[in-house]
Amino acid sequence: MALQRRGSLLCTAALLVLLCGVVGGQGRFKGFGSFRSIDGGQDTGGRAVSEELWFTQRLDHFNGADSREWKQRYFVNEAFYKPGGPVFLMIGGEGPSNPAWMQNGTWLTYAKQFGALCLMLEHRFYGKSHPTADLSAGSLRYLSSRQALADLAHFRAVTAEARGLAGRKWVAFGGSYPGSLAVWFRLKYPHLVHASVATSAPVRATVNFPEYLEVVWRSLASEGVECPVLVQEASRALVGRLNDPKTYDNVTKDFNLCSKLQIKTEMDSAYFLELLAGNFMDVVQYNADNRGFEGARGGNITIKVLCGVMGDSSLGEPYARYAAVARLMMDTFSIKCLNASYQSYLRDMTDASWDGPAAGGGRQWVYQTCTEFGFYQSTDSPNQPFSGFPLAYHVKQCADFYNVSGEQLAAAVAQTNEFYGGYDIRSSRIVLPNGSIDPWHALGVTRDITPDLPAVFIKGKMHHRFYLDVQSAFDGHK
Repeated sequence: MALQRRGSLLCTAALLVLLCGVVGGQGRFKGFGSFRSIDGGQDTGGRAVSEELWFTQRLDHFNGADSREWKQRYFVNEAFYKPGGPVFLMIGGEGPSNPAWMQNGTWLTYAKQFGALCLMLEHRFYGKSHPTADLSAGSLRYLSSRQALADLAHFRAVTAEARGLAGRKWVAFGGSYPGSLAVWFRLKYPHLVHASVATSAPVRATVNFPEYLEVVWRSLASEGVECPVLVQEASRALVGRLNDPKTYDNVTKDFNLCSKLQIKTEMDSAYFLELLAGNFMDVVQYNADNRGFEGARGGNITIKVLCGVMGDSSLGEPYARYAAVARLMMDTFSIKCLNASYQSYLRDMTDASWDGPAAGGGRQWVYQTCTEFGFYQSTDSPNQPFSGFPLAYHVKQCADFYNVSGEQLAAAVAQTNEFYGGYDIRSSRIVLPNGSIDPWHALGVTRDITPDLPAVFIKGKMHHRFYLDVQSAFDGHK
């Protein structure tokens, strides 16, 4: 797909100023898929770049009386570093930091070009970075974007001194939630980070985010106007079946459920409906991406593939095609049966141990949505293809998992926007790329704020694809 001409020209100029401008003066430049480590990747001069290193952090940066510390994981790639070069800092997000990024990705192309030292810092409470003994609500008090930014600031300050990097320019890189952190790092710590590349970054918190599914409708429609209509028809047909217990045996068989479907509460039906909608939501968000080097699976399942199944009348009515999509996704990810029980989900999400089934990031990230961001992708809009998981369903999970009320959630989201400013970003040297296919662009910046805060809106691109394919911004139309 072509990059919009205006965005291309502005981003070319902005990035060249952001990067090349750093060379001037002193003559120096400066969630949830698979996170499995892989071998191979870009030539790094034969040096090991995936060795785990550990940095000592404070548990609570905002309480001087609390001296507790913990070890945070990070990675280094020095293969391209040249004396006097800049420092590129990859910001970790809502899952384990994958060392594959130290050997792959366009950021290393620019590291080689500018002689940059490359660092990646894992986010507290994700991956192997465990600040506390468990994931209880009391421990999760120390999980927030503000604490994460303070981690970045302390890591940057200490590392600069320890490695003799005084005077070097630092550029932060992040995609999705780490993209938001890249924006806020530059905003809140401008003396520590010279510039940021913030891809697919939602910068405004909101409790209710029905616009996500509205973009899903438009993205599906890009393969054919009938595709989201068929999905909507199928979803509504499924809702009708869920209202009739006589159909439960057939639904159990149709969707290959692990146990007979039981709908006792609205949470039961909402969870099942959201689970199936997630097949489409995930594919739209990561449509035809190039994350294979991360070990990500399912890249062959695209919007085109899903719409092809939904449009195949030989499979039966739209409801049957919807079930065929579910089975296709299960086969792709080697899932033997679908666990559609909300009670099972509740049990997993309230397990506070580091060995729990949701400790890979689910319990932590949902906590952040309940205490900072919201971002709930509800079916409250009529202009989207799914049914049955309204805002109330999402809000109740906050109470069920963490004893956070709807009022507390709303207050936390308002406070987040007050602290960071939402769309009203007052800073400089932040590049803000988004893709039109990606539903998260609805909470991102898609128009230039100032010449020094350029937005790059790429038609036909998905969630943080620009992050992986930065060269498109330099090349203009393709």
